[in-house]
Amino acid sequence: MIDVRGAISRIKKADRPKLVGLLVVLVLAVSVAAVLPKFMYQGTERGEEAQPPQEAVYRHPLSGISVSEQIDSPQVFAVMVDNHEEAWPPSGVDQAFLVIEAPVEAGIPRMLAFFSEEQTVDEIGPVRSARPYCLDWAAEFDALYAHVGGSNAALDLIASGGTFDLNQYWWGEYFWRASDRYAPHNVYTSTELLNAFYTMREEVGVAPTRLYDLWTFKDPEPTGKDGIGLYVDFWAPVYTVDWEYDGETGQYFRSQFGEPHVTEAGEQIVADNVAVVVTDIEIIDNVGRRKIRTTGEGEGSVLQDGIVIEAMWKKPSKSERLKFYSRATGEEIVMNAGVTWIEVVGSEEDISIE
Repeated sequence: MIDVRGAISRIKKADRPKLVGLLVVLVLAVSVAAVLPKFMYQGTERGEEAQPPQEAVYRHPLSGISVSEQIDSPQVFAVMVDNHEEAWPPSGVDQAFLVIEAPVEAGIPRMLAFFSEEQTVDEIGPVRSARPYCLDWAAEFDALYAHVGGSNAALDLIASGGTFDLNQYWWGEYFWRASDRYAPHNVYTSTELLNAFYTMREEVGVAPTRLYDLWTFKDPEPTGKDGIGLYVDFWAPVYTVDWEYDGETGQYFRSQFGEPHVTEAGEQIVADNVAVVVTDIEIIDNVGRRKIRTTGEGEGSVLQDGIVIEAMWKKPSKSERLKFYSRATGEEIVMNAGVTWIEVVGSEEDISIE
């Protein structure tokens, strides 16, 4: 062993301060080298590399799907979409986060398709006329309601105020007519045009403040096996609807008149939740127009993850959100993130769940 003390004693006194300083620096360097790895790999197991911080994940407020940035109260577009057999196939409804399907005259179903402002949907339609009950469903989102004319009752309600309205009769530049279809089944719009109209109205101070309520969401839980599906009888066999659960994807695939219900783009319509609203439906004229109760509460069902939840639907007022509650527990049903379709019928005899 080296006699450091003796070596230092033999060095000239004048050189001793330099040597002591050098030793201090050496000791500090050794100490830093010893502790540095602990700071570099703090929080990891031995032999593992340090992991970058996880990106925050948010849920979209309207669909519940995961998004990388927080989105607060986006503008909603509600579009009346034709489901008459001469309007098939439709465009864009497969990209809506919510679709409410209800009968119009002669029991023919019509779809109210909801989109969020940041979506890019190049073609939505065919766009058809307004109905009073659809105004109530659009109102719960303070939605921009796009349509082509409407029943007298619906147009009177729009004229009285309270609806953020886009009528093709007065604002034709925000729609177009397809040349390969006959009227009235040939009017279309897009999210680009809807956003342009919204921006124009916002600049003149007539866009509403968005104060809508939200559902709660969870991730779907695919079962890997077949599950319970839904059959809906809309007046004529050509309009019967089947929702079949696929256990691999955890989604419900829609068929109409016994055939897969596909869009103009060839995509079969699917949903992550399928709900049923049973309510009062009354024929009010010789044309067969309907009056549908949209507020209050009633029985219903929610299909998700291959099972059915017996539910109560509640919508306290026209401007409040339609929600579903478990009949067994009374608690609000947590919806699967993704797409929801709601089928509105007048009786439980109009549906079959199996």
